[in-house]
Amino acid sequence: MKFTIDRISLLRPLGQVQSVVERRNTIPILANVVLQAADGQLSMTATDMDMDIATKVECAVGTAGTTTVSAHLLYDIVRKLPEGAEVDVTVADGHARISAGRSDFRLPTLPVEDFPAISVGDMPDAFMLTAADMRDMIDATRFAISTEETRYYLNGIYLHKSEQGDLCAVATDGHRLALTRQGLPAGATAMPSIIVPRKAVNEVRKLLDDFDGEIGVALSETRAEFSIGSVHLRTKLIDGTFPDYTRVIPRGNDRIMQVDSASFSAAVDRVSTISSEKSRSVKMRLQPGMLNLSASSTDASSAVEEIEVSYDGAEMEIGFNARYLLDIASQVDSDTIEFALADQGSPSLVRAPGDEATLFVLMPMRV
Repeated sequence: MKFTIDRISLLRPLGQVQSVVERRNTIPILANVVLQAADGQLSMTATDMDMDIATKVECAVGTAGTTTVSAHLLYDIVRKLPEGAEVDVTVADGHARISAGRSDFRLPTLPVEDFPAISVGDMPDAFMLTAADMRDMIDATRFAISTEETRYYLNGIYLHKSEQGDLCAVATDGHRLALTRQGLPAGATAMPSIIVPRKAVNEVRKLLDDFDGEIGVALSETRAEFSIGSVHLRTKLIDGTFPDYTRVIPRGNDRIMQVDSASFSAAVDRVSTISSEKSRSVKMRLQPGMLNLSASSTDASSAVEEIEVSYDGAEMEIGFNARYLLDIASQVDSDTIEFALADQGSPSLVRAPGDEATLFVLMPMRV
C-alpha cells in the first residue's frame, strides 16, 4: 500500500476522524484508524463502538491497500509537519512509513481484519437540515445536557416531533432546561423520538464549524446518521425515556423583567467572583426599574451591583446559580433578556422578548 497526499488535505479529515477515538483504550484496535487507498481516494474510518465516523479525501494512490494505524499518533505527526509538505505513506512488513521532506516516521500497524465491522442498519426516516439550523439547535440546548450518569436518559439532546408539529430539541439536567423548535423538515413526519448522546452531539457540532451546506439526517429507533459533506457519522442512541418536559415549563409567571444582555452578563460575572466555588450563587433583588445583584462567601467577602431594568412588579428576591445564568444569557440571541418570574421558590422562564421558538427554564437556589 502506498499513497501521496499534501499535508493540509490530510490534516482536516484526519482531525475529524481521530476526534471520535478514545484516548484510553483497553482494546488496541479501537485506538486505530482504518486507512484504505484505492481509485484516487483515501478513506478513513474510526469507531469507539458506540459511534462510527468515515470520510474520504482525494490522493495519489501508488499501490492500493488497507491498513490501520494509531489515529492520535498519526494526527499528531501530520499536525506537526511543515505547511505545504507532501506526505508519502508506505505500508509494508507490519509498519507504516510516513515521510515528508527530511522527516521520517515508522508506526506499527494492526490487521484490518481485527477492526470491528461497522453496522449499517436500515434508517427508515431521513430528512435534510441546513447546517445553520442544526448549529442553532445544538448551541441552544447542549449546555443543559446532564453529566449525571445515574440519569443516563438525560445525557443527550431529545430530538422529536412536538405536539405542535415542529422539530423540537430539548436538554435538561434537572436544574435548568433548554428548548428550541423549528419547522418540521420534509421527510421527518414519521420520525421517532430519539435521544442523541452528548459525545455525538459534540462531534456533530465540531463537524459543522466549517460547513455551510445542507446535512442529511437518517434515523431508526436505535441509531442516527449525520451526513456532513464527505463525512458520515453514525451513533447509537440512548435507550431510555425522556421525561415529560412540558410539565416543568411555567405557564403563569406574571412578573416580567427585561434587562440588557451584555450589562446583565457582565454584572453577574463580576458579582459571582467572590461567591463560593461550589454553588456560585447570586441573589437577585427586584424592585421597579432596578435589579440588585449580590453574592457572599464563607470568609465574609461580599459583592453588590445594581443595574437598571424594565420591571414594574412587586419587590421580590430570588437566587440562581451564576454559571447557569451566564450559560443561558450567552444563548439568548437578542440584546435584551426577558425573565418571567413567579416567586422565590418556583422555576423561572428566560427567553428573548417575543421569541416563541427558544426558551429556557431555570430552577432557583436558596441563598
